[in-house]
Amino acid sequence: MHKIETHLHTTHVSQCGQMEAADIAAAYKQAGYSAVIVTDHYNRTTFDYLGIDPAGSSDRVGAFLDGYRRLKAEGQKLGLRVFKGAELRFDESENDYLLYGWRDDLLAEPGRIFRMGIAAFSPIARAEGALLIQAHPYRRGCTPAIACYLDGVEVINTNPRHNSFNPRAREYAEQFGLIATSGSDSHRPEDVGLGGILTDSLPSDSMQMARLLRSRCYTLLGE
Repeated sequence: MHKIETHLHTTHVSQCGQMEAADIAAAYKQAGYSAVIVTDHYNRTTFDYLGIDPAGSSDRVGAFLDGYRRLKAEGQKLGLRVFKGAELRFDESENDYLLYGWRDDLLAEPGRIFRMGIAAFSPIARAEGALLIQAHPYRRGCTPAIACYLDGVEVINTNPRHNSFNPRAREYAEQFGLIATSGSDSHRPEDVGLGGILTDSLPSDSMQMARLLRSRCYTLLGE
């Protein structure tokens, strides 16, 4: 069996992250995880933190992936697989959406994406084969998105500094037949390994990871 973390942040990209790539890799390996998905924040605060104009002409997605690439390199040293993800926030609300199985060009124009909102972005992501999961939809400041725009819901978020009202998130997922996920929402050392999924198969890359989530062939951790 393989434990996989679905929701974590690095200090290299996410302003709220407090762990560097080497420390994250070592901590998850010690906690018995086979793989992690890096879901650094993809929002205006992140690009301010990185000192990058979201509407500029630089390689903005390349800068956003710095934490993922650093962690992947550290993971290779330890035998920990590292997959690419993101946690999106649009200008329209405080909602956060976990994105899995995406190609770099999907997020190449952050300024345009932030203005789009979930209703406009969802069909584009689906056309590209990406998976869109709403993170902690009942946490303070958040509201569940209209279900037709979602592929799934994070029904277990184990971040100890927030009440994510997980039972309500599970009810929402079950009501609309959405994919259910669990994640540690890891920012600090004490967050490591509190959530994630348990599966018989270990994906080989980020696209296969999204297909695993879409299959629902896994057990939720952190209950």
